[in-house]
Formats: sequence, C-alpha cells, structure tokens
Amino acid sequence: METLKTASDTLFILLGAIMVLAMHAGFAFLELGTVRKKNQVNALVKILCDFAISTVVYFFVGYGVAYGVGFLVGADKLADKNGYDLVKFFFLLTFAAAVPAIISGGIAERARFTPQLAATVLIVGFVYPFFESIAWNDRYGIQAWLEASAGAKFHDFAGSVVVHAVGGWIALIAVILLGPRIGRYTKDGNVAAHPPSSIPFLALGAWILTVGWFGFNVMSAQTIDKISGLVALNSLMAMAGGTLTGLIFGRNDPGFVHNGPLAGLVAICAGSDVMHPIGSLITGGVAGALFVYMFTLTQNRLKIDDVLGVWPLHGLCGAWGGLACGIFGAKVLGGIGGVTFMSQLIGTAIGIGVALIGGAIVYGVLRATVGIRLDPEQEFNGSDLTIHRITATPERESGW
Repeated sequence: METLKTASDTLFILLGAIMVLAMHAGFAFLELGTVRKKNQVNALVKILCDFAISTVVYFFVGYGVAYGVGFLVGADKLADKNGYDLVKFFFLLTFAAAVPAIISGGIAERARFTPQLAATVLIVGFVYPFFESIAWNDRYGIQAWLEASAGAKFHDFAGSVVVHAVGGWIALIAVILLGPRIGRYTKDGNVAAHPPSSIPFLALGAWILTVGWFGFNVMSAQTIDKISGLVALNSLMAMAGGTLTGLIFGRNDPGFVHNGPLAGLVAICAGSDVMHPIGSLITGGVAGALFVYMFTLTQNRLKIDDVLGVWPLHGLCGAWGGLACGIFGAKVLGGIGGVTFMSQLIGTAIGIGVALIGGAIVYGVLRATVGIRLDPEQEFNGSDLTIHRITATPERESGW
C-alpha cells in the first residue's frame, strides 16, 4: 500500500507539472496576440528559451537555494521511491519558470534577447528561490517569527505572491528601466494606441492559461491524499468573478474580458485552500476590476509602457491575493482559518521587497554593462527581423 501511495503521488504531481508546463504555451500565445505583428516570433521564442534556461538553472542552482536539495548523485538514488522527488522538482520548476514568462510580457517589443536570457539565469537561480525558500521552506526564521508575533505563518498555497507578485514587481522595474516603446507617448502628452495584433491568439493564450491553472492550484497539494475539491471550486469561482468584472469595467473590451479570468486566478492562488467559494468569487471580482483600472492608469496616466499589463495583472492582483487570503480565509468570513491579515500583509510586503531589490540589481547591472534595449532602428524593424531574421508571415514579404 505504501508503494502504491508513493506511485500515485508521483503520477499526481507529474500530471500537475504537465498542466503547468502547458500554461507556458498560454503565456506565449497571450503575448503573441497582444504585441504587434513584427514581434510575434520573438514572443514565441522567448517563452520557450526562458523555460529551457530556467530548467537548467533551477536544476543546478535555484532548487538548492530554495530547498537545499541537489541532484548530483547516482541515478539509482534519484529513482528511489518512484522518483517522486524528481517530479516534485519538475512541478516546482514550472512555477519558477513562470516568473521570466511573466516579465517577458511587460518588456516585449524593445528588449534585447541575450541580456533577457541572462536576467532569467539570475532571477530563477537566485532572486525567486530566495523568497520561495522563505515562504515555502520556512528558511531564515521569518515564518516562525510571523507565527509568534502575528498569530500565523504567511500562507500562500499556490503562489499569488511567491510566483505572481514577485514576477509582476520584477517586471515593473524592468519596464521602467527599459522605457516606453518608440512612439508610444508623443511629445504633446498623447498616448499612441498599439492595439493587439490578434484577438484570437490572445484569447487562445488566456484559455490555455485558464485550463492549466487548475493544475497550478489543485496540484499544489503535492500528494494525492491532500487533494481538495475546495481548491478547484474556489479557483472556478474566482475565475468567473474576474471574467465578469473584466467584462463590466472593461466595457466589453475583449482584452480585458480575457485577462479578467487570469486576474481572478492570480488572486485566488494564495487562499484557494482556506476560503469559502463566495469569498473566492469576491476575491476574483475585485482582481478583475483592479486589473482594468490599474492597466488603464498605468498606460494612460502614469505612462508606464507595460505591454501586457503584467504589473497590474500579476504584481497587483498577486499582492491582493496575498491580502485576500488573510481576509476571506478567516473563520468569521466563512473561511477555514489558520491565517491572519497581519501575517499576510507582512509576508506580501517581504515578497514585493525581494522582487523590487532583486529586479533593480539584475536589470540595473545588465543595463549598465551590456544594455537591455534594442536600438531605435532595430525596434522600428521589429524583434522578429532584428533578432530572428524572419517574420511570422514571411510569404507576405516575399510577394507570394
């Protein structure tokens, strides 16, 4: 029975890893559909290469930083217990690799390719696993301190803060250091529209992410005996809430409608195992409205050219999810309990702080040494021709 249990756990978390791996196709198509046509190939290549580099770096460095576990032993030892520890690494890798995938959407259309791959090495190797080790491995005594002083450990079941807020706030730093795309903001203060190149591809990306998210959240239990239907239902309710407020506050705009469920799912990750479904619906609804408002404010008034709105979507909605866990996870509001608002507030603030400091160091050093932005002519020609020497539709250029 013990062998069967271990084998079942291995299969369970492997399926979760595969579902989250599929989400990276969602990241790719969401970016492809949002950027202009001259940058579509780059969107696809970036996400795949970022994932490959994340795999290698997390295997040799990041996973050890987070959990103190290494794989430089014989294959016979690695395969012990049906290789559960290996597929657990695979599962957690897909979370780590989501961070550069998030950043990719913010810096699209004007970031140099090789420096961004170098940034992925540093972020997945050191910045992300540092906070991961605090939140999910109780390192450095912070969780014990929060439990003693604030009444509970910082709770982030599936990564609202650990993955999404960290990725979103690093992206904000990168976007600010890069500056806006050429022609995005005119000298007289007007905002030049750069509409999505393909709503169908944008929608496809959103749907792939939405479906895969149920592996992201439900499989965060990591063993089959801890699987919770509550997590699945709460994820569903948050998704619906985000979609509806994205529709209402976005005034039927398809970009907001398809990012609405993502906002809701980002926010519900932290507390999906402790909230009541009604609390999850509210959490997702607030996240959808927050994304619409802050995306508009960021782009039009603050003039921060965050192409996919990853700071509002992941940074702010992720932070809201960390706080919402402390609100709607409380028993007084129908939750299971075991969380406090103060511990969620402090834990979320620590995650944002790590992201801001880490992002400033990584992108600040790269900008000062090798540069992180395409030159004006390269940006005008587009990332596809400049970096990959081919466009998404080469037959049009050849006259066929």
